[in-house]
Amino acid sequence: MRSTPRRRATATGALIAAAAMIAAGMQTGSATADSAGLAAAPTAQAAGQADPGALPAALSPAQRTALIKAADADKANTAKALGLGAQEKLVVRDVVKDRDGTTHTRYERTYAGLPVLGGDLIVAESKAGATESVTKASRAQLKNVDMSADVAPAAAEKQALSAAKAEGSSKSAAERAPRKVVWMAQGSPVLAYETVVGGLQHDGTPNELHVVTDATTGAKLHEWQAVHTGTGNTQYSGQVTLGTAPSYTLTDTTRGNHKTNNLNRGTSGTGTLFSGSDDVWGDGTPQNLETAGADAHYGAALTWDYYKNVQGRTGIRGDGVGAYSRVHYGNAYVNAFWQDSCFCMTYGDGSNNTKPLTSIDVAAHEMTHGVTANTAGLVYSGESGGLNEATSDIFAAAVEFYANNASDKGDYLVGEKIDIRGNGTPLRYMDKPSKDGSSKDAWYSGIGNIDVHYSSGPANHWYYLLSEGSGAKTINGVNYDSPTSDGLPVTGIGRDKASLIWFKALTTKFSSNTNYAGARTGTVAAATELYGAGSPEVLAVENAWAGINVGPRPGGQPPTGKVFENAADVSIPDNGAAVTSTVNVTGVTGNAPSNLAVGVDIIHTWRGDLVVDLVAPDGSVYNLKPFSSGDSADNVQATYTVNASTEVANGAWKLRVQDKAALDTGYINSFKLTFP
Repeated sequence: MRSTPRRRATATGALIAAAAMIAAGMQTGSATADSAGLAAAPTAQAAGQADPGALPAALSPAQRTALIKAADADKANTAKALGLGAQEKLVVRDVVKDRDGTTHTRYERTYAGLPVLGGDLIVAESKAGATESVTKASRAQLKNVDMSADVAPAAAEKQALSAAKAEGSSKSAAERAPRKVVWMAQGSPVLAYETVVGGLQHDGTPNELHVVTDATTGAKLHEWQAVHTGTGNTQYSGQVTLGTAPSYTLTDTTRGNHKTNNLNRGTSGTGTLFSGSDDVWGDGTPQNLETAGADAHYGAALTWDYYKNVQGRTGIRGDGVGAYSRVHYGNAYVNAFWQDSCFCMTYGDGSNNTKPLTSIDVAAHEMTHGVTANTAGLVYSGESGGLNEATSDIFAAAVEFYANNASDKGDYLVGEKIDIRGNGTPLRYMDKPSKDGSSKDAWYSGIGNIDVHYSSGPANHWYYLLSEGSGAKTINGVNYDSPTSDGLPVTGIGRDKASLIWFKALTTKFSSNTNYAGARTGTVAAATELYGAGSPEVLAVENAWAGINVGPRPGGQPPTGKVFENAADVSIPDNGAAVTSTVNVTGVTGNAPSNLAVGVDIIHTWRGDLVVDLVAPDGSVYNLKPFSSGDSADNVQATYTVNASTEVANGAWKLRVQDKAALDTGYINSFKLTFP
């Protein structure tokens, strides 16, 4: 059994449907660049009473490059300090710096020279070079991996092509021979093949399907899609000023030379750079091909400015280099997407080629996929995929409000201008995601099994609740009415603070396989660094997560009412079968309340291993706490609020607990229900 976190050295606490924290305390000799002259992003400082030192520094591309070089020069010492094995090597991917000099260095890993998928980690160091925390995508130990392959690469390729065919893809072909990797994102590390399938998805979107095959057994381990679907006279934003180049092209020389190209209804290549005899672009109608170019160019400029001026990030990669946009993709193609492989956004023209998907929020959504790919790298499947999509929706809203455009005012609606449904309704709603008919308002145990565009709903809802709070209100002429999963209110802290917290978590806490529980842990940590432990902002973050069924409400006065309790200890087997503690409720008339208080007291040395459920007398299951490999704190001691109003009150209620990972043990200390 490991010691408690206080004593151990390795842990402390496409636009349309068609990626764990372990903290460490140690010293390393890593070099840190001097923070003198680094300015905090100006608008970020306006986000209330945030600790100025915890705000992101506005790094110039040269300063970022210097930090990356320093980290790269010292990566061998860092690997040694982290206790990595002789066959493990670190590869520096990015460095983010806080105003107080704290650096957050993101590494990939190799093992015996092979890339390790799911082996990414983040090391946070103080200005003095002391390692403050380490965030790992996987708790597994990277050692004793059998490097002999029993499966031929051709078999892995065949499996990948079959997966693409099952999706409905056409023109499918492996983009390159399957490459050997070590798969570490789930379970123990194993030798595997990664195959990337090209061609087209079922709706005409380019295909970059990654399929991971066990090199020993031939079993498919995982798959994910790497294509993320998401003066001008514009169609959606009125007459605007565009950044262009002399002689006239849509080349934004002030924003990393971002270019906007015309695919002219093609589906491949870079297209042709928009050029003209004057510096006027489009006429506001979709029939003029320059109009969509103007919209896309304008949206890219706004997104660049938001990330630079508000979050201190110059360009998608933070290196000052602009991406490029492609408009007029395909014929009546009703989608937009981001591709890491071309470092570009691509936009279709919508139904009948009259509604290009080039509004401000769509442009910001697609560019943010690039930001996510170059920071947390959230894998585009399962719960991490939903968080990836939500991140794009979150910053699409933030950019739209930042733009303050009279023709396209800021709102918490996604794609409200492009009329993708043909009935004038938005694509998605952040205040109540289920209004679109498919998205989910709150987390549940199977949410990782649905399309990422719908599993994004709870995180979108969390952002709205944290920004604006629950209940009915009108903002910029739009009516909202946001519910909570437990029926209790949430008070918002404002959009600027909510955006800052999510961005800091994305860039310094989230890893490639962060799930909803990990996102809660990461945002609470980010809010704590920015505003202090126990601050109103931290409490609001916790309340907003509870409002979408991720974690409990923060502590306060214990609930009062009729109490039923079982204080008998129940041992929880390590990585074993579920156990239960039962309370028998009697003498309560009718159904249980909508605010049933479930008191949980579990003693355990790594609570992230635990899945905790309330089981009603009829067998209905209410998840109280999901599994989260990165939640390394001790014990589960909280009161959860459950809407159990559909359940008969009297009967045997059970607290069900299962330990789903090895090495840590504990027991149920007590379980009680309070009927107010």
